[in-house]
Amino acid sequence: MTRPALRAPEPVRHARILGIGGVRGERVVPNAEIVEPISSSDEWIQQRTGIVTRRYAAQGTTVADLAEGGAREALAAAGVDGADLDAVIVSTVTHFEQTPSLAAILADRLGATPAPAYDISAACAGYAYGIAQADALVRAGTASHVLVVGVEKMSDFIDPTDRSISFLLGDGAGAAVVGPSDTPGIGRTVWGADGSGAGLIDQTHSWLDYRDADGTEVPWPTLRQEGPSVYKWAVFQMTPVAEAAITAAGLVPADIDVFVPHQANMRIIDHMVKKLGLREDVVVARDIAETGNTSAASIPLATERLLREGQAKSGDIALQIGFGAGLVYAAQVVVLP
Repeated sequence: MTRPALRAPEPVRHARILGIGGVRGERVVPNAEIVEPISSSDEWIQQRTGIVTRRYAAQGTTVADLAEGGAREALAAAGVDGADLDAVIVSTVTHFEQTPSLAAILADRLGATPAPAYDISAACAGYAYGIAQADALVRAGTASHVLVVGVEKMSDFIDPTDRSISFLLGDGAGAAVVGPSDTPGIGRTVWGADGSGAGLIDQTHSWLDYRDADGTEVPWPTLRQEGPSVYKWAVFQMTPVAEAAITAAGLVPADIDVFVPHQANMRIIDHMVKKLGLREDVVVARDIAETGNTSAASIPLATERLLREGQAKSGDIALQIGFGAGLVYAAQVVVLP
């Protein structure tokens, strides 16, 4: 008996980013507002991180609100309606509800139903993870238009007295619409994870500890990191990942017009620029100075700023790399929309 053959979807040869958008927390928070609890100074924070201000969302603003704002900006930039989306991917680590997914809620808000929607948890590499998945979905013919959102309300997880990470963090949402293209617009993603370093960036304790405190004082779980170890990992191990992404795209460092690293620390950014051997006129995203570290939102927000302010333009070749808690990382070369 001859078994029937499955009909495979018609593959699309290429995919690209069609539009990028983003929103930042409503409130500008200068260093002067946060230095006292950590016994620090504006000068120390700027020298160590490059951060002058960060953005916090208003108390009544939810992660879903931020995600919707960033998504609508991206849809408008791409000229795509919510109803045209074939999939919605949201990367976040600050959505409080375990279920339903933030992506499903967002898809409903955007009028994307019944598009499949799901969340991913890849911290500061989450947006680049999402772009990798959207690229694969479009090229495989499984979807035509995919929305990728990186969104965080990090201020919900800040201990004002923590000197390891809290003063770095901000709130925002960045998003991109990925769709079909006649030419390659997204290079092969170089990504991975090293769980042996999971303890370098994590919560102070689990939600179970908080739930089972049994009358004893267990504080709200917040984020912390082993700063020196994370810094060494980022500057020494992430540069080779970025180099591999350039090679995977069939390019050399001199071909890169724009560099958009995760906005973790200005010193890490400067080190990577130097080690990668990029052109002297390469445009480097430094959104961290005013927005802070927004984890999964940082790469699309930094890209949105470059395009909006005219520092980068449509058709530029951009290298983007995310890295963070897990330890996770992902890099790819993309053509800017």
